Amino acid sequence: MPMHDEDADRPLLAAVALGPGRSSSGTAPCCARSPTRSRRKADAGEKLLGHKTVSRERLFYARSVLREAADLVPQRGMHSQFRGETGKSVKLRHVHPRSTLGSGGDMRRRDLVAIFGAMVIWPFAAEAQQKATPVIGFLSSASPSSFGPFVAAFQHGLSEAGYVEGQNIAIEYRWAEGHYDRLPELAADLVGRKVDVIIASGGAPPTRAARNATQSIPIVFTAVSDPVAQGLVTSLARPGGNLTGFSIMGTELVPKRLEFLFELVPRTSVIGLLLNPNIEIPQSVVKDAEEAANRRRVKLHVLHATTEKEIDVALATLDQLHAGALLVGDDPSFTNQREQLVALASRYAVPAIYQWRDFAVAGGLISYGVSLRTLYSLADARAARILKGALPTDLPIEQPAVFELVINLKTAETLDLTIPASLLGRADEIIE
Repeated sequence: MPMHDEDADRPLLAAVALGPGRSSSGTAPCCARSPTRSRRKADAGEKLLGHKTVSRERLFYARSVLREAADLVPQRGMHSQFRGETGKSVKLRHVHPRSTLGSGGDMRRRDLVAIFGAMVIWPFAAEAQQKATPVIGFLSSASPSSFGPFVAAFQHGLSEAGYVEGQNIAIEYRWAEGHYDRLPELAADLVGRKVDVIIASGGAPPTRAARNATQSIPIVFTAVSDPVAQGLVTSLARPGGNLTGFSIMGTELVPKRLEFLFELVPRTSVIGLLLNPNIEIPQSVVKDAEEAANRRRVKLHVLHATTEKEIDVALATLDQLHAGALLVGDDPSFTNQREQLVALASRYAVPAIYQWRDFAVAGGLISYGVSLRTLYSLADARAARILKGALPTDLPIEQPAVFELVINLKTAETLDLTIPASLLGRADEIIE
């Protein structure tokens, strides 16, 4: 019957359990080696471990254990020795190649090496095959309280694409809450967490902050007015780099919003335009607004505000100018402060037009623009495509084809304002 020293296996099993380069005695086993055979066994282990996700350290560990396995199982006609747990020299006698297991199968040297190799390779290969849960970084210039409905729309769109937060997708939210100077730090934090894709919510500032933080992680922006003019992408058809997303055509809609105001208050001679000075605004915004006002022989006053206090001052100034209407510019911080803007417009009895439907829902007179909920649903669908392998540079910038005209009749009644039938007939939604 073939002889087999039970102690001979212990150092190898201990090495498998304890990690690279260690035996149960704390020292590396000392064995006679066959370089050619060891190299073949190591190469076999390397081939089995040929996943890019397996670390170099673990690969070297697997190779070393395979080499030890090759050495511990004696070859025909030779003796091997190593120093066991007790420190004594243990000699292994030759194991006949026809040694049996159970009913009598061959237990050749290569078979035992394969068993030991599988013991080492299996946990690494299994780990390599495990798919990590993808992570979306959500970078917003607004606050979670004001953007709650849009986040809900975003999550709903993700679920329709097969991703459910908390199950097979994770979302890291970062909110600047109107403080644009915080955006670079928040973007860098998401990049440091190695998210798979970044959703830049709230116009050009978060998009620019994300782009400056990474040139490799895909970025999907939800609502940027004229991204080409703002230098974010090279073209709508071929954005280039790691950016893709949606243009809201906010700049192009300014003259149209003014036309709606002229229909509401045809006799006004002064109109105010409220802008945020802390964001980069295309020069065409003011230019187009002034040209539209000049055609109507109406004086346009440009007002600037960022904080709540500045908004209070701006609206009070508008009242002193006896302005007959107000156009609120495109800015996420204004969306964040829509309750204040709507309340002040009501206090000073100034008819105002806004960009988003949510202003009219909050009590604003009229809004004209794209649906934010639709934009966020589209954004998560695009993020899902990227998670499934699409490249941002292959996804052109999309522009909305449908715009919402929403009128709040209750607010019109409060302002003692009659909405023309022609305007009511074009409204997509009337709030009564």
